[in-house]
Amino acid sequence: MKKKEIILFIILLVLQTIIYIFVGMNNPYLHIDEAYSFGLTNYDKIEIQDNPDFYNTWHSGEYFDDYLAVQEDEKWDFRPVYENQKNDVHPPLYYLLLRICMEFTDGHFSQWPGFILNFIIYIFITIFTYLILKELFKNDKNANIKSMLLAFISSITLAAISNVIYVRMYCLLTLEVLITIFLHIQLSKKEEINFKLLILIGITVLAGVLTHYYYLFYLLPTYLVFLVKYIREKQIKKLAYYTLTMAIAGIISLIIFPYSIKHMFFGYRGQGVIENLKATDLFITGIAQQINVLNEYGFNNLLYFILIVVILAWIYTKIRKKGKIGLEKETKNILIMISVPSIIFILITAIASPWHVLRYVAPVCGIIFVLAIYWLYKLLQNGFGEKITNITISLLFCIILISPFIFKLKPELLYDDLKGFMNEISGELNVPTIYLYESGKDRLFDDILTFEKLNNSYITKDMEYTEENIQKMFKGKDTSKGVIVLLNQGENTDIIINTVKDALDLDNSRYLQRLTSCDAYYVY
Repeated sequence: MKKKEIILFIILLVLQTIIYIFVGMNNPYLHIDEAYSFGLTNYDKIEIQDNPDFYNTWHSGEYFDDYLAVQEDEKWDFRPVYENQKNDVHPPLYYLLLRICMEFTDGHFSQWPGFILNFIIYIFITIFTYLILKELFKNDKNANIKSMLLAFISSITLAAISNVIYVRMYCLLTLEVLITIFLHIQLSKKEEINFKLLILIGITVLAGVLTHYYYLFYLLPTYLVFLVKYIREKQIKKLAYYTLTMAIAGIISLIIFPYSIKHMFFGYRGQGVIENLKATDLFITGIAQQINVLNEYGFNNLLYFILIVVILAWIYTKIRKKGKIGLEKETKNILIMISVPSIIFILITAIASPWHVLRYVAPVCGIIFVLAIYWLYKLLQNGFGEKITNITISLLFCIILISPFIFKLKPELLYDDLKGFMNEISGELNVPTIYLYESGKDRLFDDILTFEKLNNSYITKDMEYTEENIQKMFKGKDTSKGVIVLLNQGENTDIIINTVKDALDLDNSRYLQRLTSCDAYYVY
């Protein structure tokens, strides 16, 4: 790269990070799994609800900080990272990295250690996307500029932004998938056995398996592509070393975290994946739902439009007898090497995943996006020439960037609508709060961050909501400024609110906000 190109790339990386920071600043809440991300890195158990003093006791925000943040007496004690993952359903690598970032907090919860970790990871995601695109555009004029611009656009789609602000392991998994692709591209070009590359592939495989078991859904088809390649080319020695690399990485991962076997084959999540894979009747439905997710987030609602343009460009090329796209054999092999595992990954996750949401397809959203744009670029280039193609793709990039505003889309799990509520309960509405929780209806943990912000909160469980019980709960509490009542029942709301009014001699009530799994009311 030339000096000017390096400067441009750095500017783009800084710009994408600024965008992430802005979105992060407007995301004041947590998804339930994000709460587990923070809690499982440092707490002495998976569920804070398992504490004997959790229900029917008044707690301050510090009680929940103890779960969500590293306390002073817990500094550099990494045992919970391993122990909690052993007893949960995921391997520990992402939690370890998150815990290291959390070490620098002051004992109070903050999402920023998770955000910053993902910001850093995504810088490398953009770099490896650029490196992969360079292999595809290598014979094009201004290949470096094209590669970095497309890599940058892929980093600010809704899928990418959602991935960054979701404090889970899927951002790291995305990076590991891209590194796997890049290293296999390099391996495919080597005529002799390259032990350095094999070692790097082995390390990447080890990291991927220790991050998320879905990494295997990408690794297995990648291995099969190379198995076919080496057999066809009669390179049995290369195949042997390649297979040995995979085997060694797998063995080391089991030595480090032997509980993977239990998670994948005997745990509730692993059993769920196995059962889903058997449910072939749901296959078509799952694929359709997964493609819709890919369209909305991976392409900012423009996937079908891009496919139509690709088809029209292909038809035009055929009619004008421009011939096939002039791709070298090596480039075609790279496209196969990327496309086959990516498509298989989507097909497997379409039936294996418990829900058809972005996180499960996020690791391949970026690479599928750049592949689609690459094919469109090549078709247009072949049919219309370089100048018209560059103008068309530039206009398409502009449409992609403004389409979320046109279609009123936003990143998945962006809780910007809760910003006002969180500001209120952190300030003038930081009053005694009760959560009249009925088990079996939604998930208590979805709203843990609300309690972390409150000075006084009380969580009941399947209690009879009488005036006497309400008065007992609030005995000794100052209710002169009112109280907040959280309800997840979905029925008898008016009766419960009126009971609270009568019990505390309060006159008015106001509906505040629908939280993730309950409704908030201000009674005053």
